[in-house]
Amino acid sequence: MSVTDPDVLVIKTAALGDVLRTTSILPGLAATIPGVRITWVTAPGAFDLVRTHPLVAEVVTVETKNAADLASVATRLSSTRWARVISLDDEEPLCALAAQLRTDRLSGATLDASGRRAYTPDVAPWFDMGLLSVHGKQRADELKISNQRSQPAIYAAMLGIPMGRPELVLPESARAFAADFERRHELEGRWPIIGLNTGAGGRWTSKQLPPDRVIELARRLADEPPTTDATFVVFGGDSEEARNAQILAGLARVGLGTRAIDAGVKNSLLDFAALVGRVDLLITSDSLALHVGIALERHIVAFFAPTSAAEIELYGKGEKVVSTSPDACSYRADADNSSLTPHRLAAAALRAFPRGSSQDSGRFGRSRTPEPR
Repeated sequence: MSVTDPDVLVIKTAALGDVLRTTSILPGLAATIPGVRITWVTAPGAFDLVRTHPLVAEVVTVETKNAADLASVATRLSSTRWARVISLDDEEPLCALAAQLRTDRLSGATLDASGRRAYTPDVAPWFDMGLLSVHGKQRADELKISNQRSQPAIYAAMLGIPMGRPELVLPESARAFAADFERRHELEGRWPIIGLNTGAGGRWTSKQLPPDRVIELARRLADEPPTTDATFVVFGGDSEEARNAQILAGLARVGLGTRAIDAGVKNSLLDFAALVGRVDLLITSDSLALHVGIALERHIVAFFAPTSAAEIELYGKGEKVVSTSPDACSYRADADNSSLTPHRLAAAALRAFPRGSSQDSGRFGRSRTPEPR
């Protein structure tokens, strides 16, 4: 790196899936700014999602609710004159951080001259649809519902860069964990492997597919070629152990018990990602697993009720199944998802299914060994 190489700072801390999908901007920044050195500010919990990316030179973590930590990070970052700061979180502490940094160009959320949260005009296509919208919540919601562009497309256009795709480079330790999981469960040679990630944590209950529908979906797939020999791996988060047990018991009742495997809910973030990287098809809610699957270039069927399907870019490797209820994309926790039926999901899965063997499906996404950090 020469002394004239430009430094760019990206501020994106939450949520985990949002952090990962925002890595789609990195190839465009690298292509547009020769010699760029990218530093990323994120939450400690998201550190692993960014640290191995080949285009990220440094990751700085910050606890947004810790004033001393924020002050320390601000002092550290203020020592650099940034060519560009891209501030993509609208929390007040992060807006204040962006506002005090020395930069040739600021894009994103900041504080205005009166100390109120605001955003720069170039990022209006995204922030106009959010809680910080200058148009108010009602108009922001209308824009959100009517939007037909994906988040990577919107980000690329507003930042003036080519659209890229997110990437997650798995360290060897995570790959070894997944390989050991495959050996222990005798998955070598089994094809296809279908991941079922149908929960969504505690907040967005309407993102979830009820267990009975998950069981019926698997039963339908087991009755239809080319998925008649499918092995199902049931994924979930830390709060979904009981839910997953219910799904696994239901799969056993319909005769799929020997073909259903519990991925566990206590895995580390990158071990979880590595297991997602072993599946041939991922059927998932709008959750972290969806963004991991996209970053690892899995074939995907994603279903949506309360959140925006348009914002998700599958890069030609899957299908979206979207609620047909009037409150679709309403961001209501109790949105009606009854139209996300096993019939619709199974049909989408059969259309999206990768042809060929598991060896041809490129498990783990791109083959690249990250440099240790």
